[in-house]
Amino acid sequence: MKVNFWRTKPVNDLLREAKDQEKLKREMGAADLVALGVGAIIGTGIFVLTGVAAANYAGPGVILSFLISGTAAGLAALVYAELASMIPVAGSAYTYAYATFGELLAWIIGWNLILEYLVAAGAVALGWSSYFTDILRAADIHLPTSLTNSPFRGGILDLPAIFITTLATVIALTGPRASATTNKVIVAIKVLVILTFIVLGFPRVNPSHWRPFLPFGLSGVAQGAAIVFFAYIGFDAVSTAAEEVRDPARDLPRGIIGSLALSTLLYMAVAAVLTGLTSYNRLNTASPVTTALLDAGIRGASFLIGMGALAGLTSVLLVGIYAQSRIFLAMGRDGLLPQAFAWVHPKFRTPWVATIVVGIAVALISSLLPIEIIAQLANVGTLSAFIIVSMGVIILRYKRPDLPRPFRVPLAPWLPLLTIIFAGYLFLNLPRLTWMRFGIWLILGILIYLVYGYRHSLLANREEVALKRAPLRIERPTGVPVDRLFFRLFPSARLNLKLRFPRRRS
Repeated sequence: MKVNFWRTKPVNDLLREAKDQEKLKREMGAADLVALGVGAIIGTGIFVLTGVAAANYAGPGVILSFLISGTAAGLAALVYAELASMIPVAGSAYTYAYATFGELLAWIIGWNLILEYLVAAGAVALGWSSYFTDILRAADIHLPTSLTNSPFRGGILDLPAIFITTLATVIALTGPRASATTNKVIVAIKVLVILTFIVLGFPRVNPSHWRPFLPFGLSGVAQGAAIVFFAYIGFDAVSTAAEEVRDPARDLPRGIIGSLALSTLLYMAVAAVLTGLTSYNRLNTASPVTTALLDAGIRGASFLIGMGALAGLTSVLLVGIYAQSRIFLAMGRDGLLPQAFAWVHPKFRTPWVATIVVGIAVALISSLLPIEIIAQLANVGTLSAFIIVSMGVIILRYKRPDLPRPFRVPLAPWLPLLTIIFAGYLFLNLPRLTWMRFGIWLILGILIYLVYGYRHSLLANREEVALKRAPLRIERPTGVPVDRLFFRLFPSARLNLKLRFPRRRS
């Protein structure tokens, strides 16, 4: 069989297969998608990474870091919105790459999305465990250190992280309606808590804490933007729900753009208040929000903020498990992963094998890796996906201008090109060690594709069957009979072979 790594899956085939194999419930609307996006975005960025970025990279300039990252994510959101409305199929950037660049690059993007969602969910579970332990300690309840730390941090396992991962996995298994309802309740709680923090903290802001505003210079702001970009991971999770939306062409763009705009405003407001309540040097902690409140003398609200942090991190974890299971569903349906990943539960109508596998993997990651490595790996996977999706919009505009586009990216191709530049700039500002880890992950993914994915691809099998069934035909060169041309090239064959070619009718 001819080796072809660049075979693409036609958009019409993607839409037809999704309709023929439609087993997921279409129960979600625009409000559900906005809540899904906010649930995925707001969490670790506000409650964990804001302090890390301020203390180590940007200082009070972390406000600008959020603006830069939010701009890059906003540009990418417009790109995602066009492809999501045009190809409302589960799989997100993996599916879009399959339709534009071919199977190998689609696999690489799917592999990078695994890095994004699994690793990011692991970081969220770690953050949840840290806040939960702090709340228990404030109530004079102390868990054994061996049950709240991984072996790499002097313990046996992180029991709170495993507990919340198991709970989120069970909720994700029960179906999109239960997941969406639970997520909306949690999102409402954490947005209310964030607004409470802003209202309580703003009157106590001391402008002297904002001086110097750029202690690490503009390069520090850029590095901070690359780190806090982790906070925006999740808005593309909206596109993974495409096969469970009642009107995907209309609601997917609204969900993607609306959730990102709301989250960016909240991030910048929280960053401004946080760095105004205390010196940025004090924020290098796993719980910077409660630290800032205590430094400002607001002790009564620390428990409330801690509960809001738990709610926020829970929703991020739930959406991360949900999104990754849908990507596994798409890859299993294409044969690049075992077919079990595409099995849908007959009662709950969810990809149950994929969801359970994701839950187990997240529990293991949260018990083994430190949060700084997790955040960097998740960023590099997301940025690579943004670059590929932006290129996909440009290519499909050229190759398939006839396809209906309910939402069109304005100023194309310049805006997608600007997205590529922003994402590439943030990518280059990540630590070199992160590139090395990403390179190892990429090589491992390509090896798995060559050993399993390429051989079991359903698209490749269909091409092979079509080739075997196709009749054997000899194409005649225009104006020259086949027999005359053949014997001119090989005159000795006239004596050795008795070949008869059909005469051409005049």
